[in-house]
Amino acid sequence: MISRLCELIWADWIWFPEGHGWGDLTDHDGKVYPKPKDLWATIPIALFICYLPSLLPIYSKVAIPLAVLLGVSDKQRVQASPNPTLESHFCSTSKHPPQSSIESLSKQTGWSVRQVQRWFRRRRNQDRPSKLKKFREASWRFTFYLLAFFAGLAVLIDKPWFHDVKQVWEDFPKMPLVPSQYWYYMIELGFYVSLLFSVASDIKRKDFKEQIIHHVATILLISFSWLVNYIRAGTLIMLIHDAADYLMESAKMFNYAGWRKTCNFIFTLFAAVFIITRLVILPFWIIHTTMVYPLTLYRPFLGFYFFNGLMCVLQVLHIFWAALILRMVIKFLPGNDIVEDERSDKEETESEDEDNDHERREKSKNGHMQNGHTPLNNNHRKRH
Repeated sequence: MISRLCELIWADWIWFPEGHGWGDLTDHDGKVYPKPKDLWATIPIALFICYLPSLLPIYSKVAIPLAVLLGVSDKQRVQASPNPTLESHFCSTSKHPPQSSIESLSKQTGWSVRQVQRWFRRRRNQDRPSKLKKFREASWRFTFYLLAFFAGLAVLIDKPWFHDVKQVWEDFPKMPLVPSQYWYYMIELGFYVSLLFSVASDIKRKDFKEQIIHHVATILLISFSWLVNYIRAGTLIMLIHDAADYLMESAKMFNYAGWRKTCNFIFTLFAAVFIITRLVILPFWIIHTTMVYPLTLYRPFLGFYFFNGLMCVLQVLHIFWAALILRMVIKFLPGNDIVEDERSDKEETESEDEDNDHERREKSKNGHMQNGHTPLNNNHRKRH
């Protein structure tokens, strides 16, 4: 039964247009074609990329002096004092306990409510990455995206489908694989798998779910395009995605260093490249070529719907992120303020803790004053 199910899943009519199938991807006459087993190479590549910054001493010798040169500095963080009761609640129950839990913990520890609140704030700050660590991570991603973009450009610049997108369907699926395409695919796919690992283990940002969906959709898209030899379209999609990312990472680096004008300029450039590549070139050239143009050549098949469905998921996420990016641009342009990543988890300060405590006291006070009376009645004197 399992063999029958496998035959059904991998049937030619599901993944290929009529008249084509897996037999077209058999190596012959010195021509090599992509194979499913090739994708296993991305797992060790992903693990290697995850640990590469720590494995390269030269990386630390470059990144840390560069951070110091640009003026990146960390604030001295006050460590939370050891407390087994609060630590147990922090690790197993909640890092952001509600007021009722704070009051209960206050009674258990003999601390005041204010002391418990301060302990949780300091403990949360301990888990947040330092500015120097974030600079190192951004510099690593900047290096990879920059190299990936220009490597992809070198791979594609002399290819006919780079200049005429419709050429991605020329002789499909009997398009032989060249070594540069193989390594471009394996490294890019390995990098996105490593991003999935890091996002799942890193501090969760506001767009955590969108990031997971994006990385999973991208991994499925790249893997599927490899399996059925959509490699020409896949290389163009990867190049477009790499075109703007290194600018975003460089803007973050200058943000951490406090270079306000430089950061704002690079971020504006990033926003322009992001919108042009992902909201103009991708939908109106690439997706049009993968979704509309093939209908003039072949009848629709399930693989066609699957591939373009993933493309539509990515496009929706691009629109979501474009809205965030434009909101950030609008924020810093009028007042010339520094760019803040709206997805980031910001470090909490003493003043925030005091403001929140003051706000709670005010609400409690107003609640007692208004018990049984409208606020309007409390604010007017009796007329004589």
